[in-house]
Amino acid sequence: MAIYKLQINGQTYQADVEPDTPLLWVLRDHLGLLGTKFGCGIAVCGACTVHFNDQAVRACVFPVSAVGSASITTIEGLSEQGTHPVQQAWNEVDVAQCGYCQAGQIMTAAALLKRNPNPSTEEIDAGMNGNICRCGTYHRIREAVTLAAAKLK
Repeated sequence: MAIYKLQINGQTYQADVEPDTPLLWVLRDHLGLLGTKFGCGIAVCGACTVHFNDQAVRACVFPVSAVGSASITTIEGLSEQGTHPVQQAWNEVDVAQCGYCQAGQIMTAAALLKRNPNPSTEEIDAGMNGNICRCGTYHRIREAVTLAAAKLK
């Protein structure tokens, strides 16, 4: 076991865990940050997406020992009041059906728009590829990412 100091959502946390513990379990089980979801455990569904220095990563396979002094942002830290343009667009378009995948979808979309603030439809599809929505709301996800890009202008 080792003690890790983690910068998450602008706050410092400590976790006494094994070095190979996935960040997802540190967030959920040790720190009580439950917005990041477990989906597959093998980094193919995207439900566990968080930002690692503003880059989207899959927390289910990202070992806590790899975090170092990086800044981690979870869905809770994107915007406390849900006022991030991606969150606003998600609500306006009414993207969520069951909602389980939406935290990961939103975090992936926010990272996409940070690196490409005006993506084409094809770039949105490519950037969101790998985030699975069992309810099939992909057309609404694409619409919300387009709306969020317009809000960011």
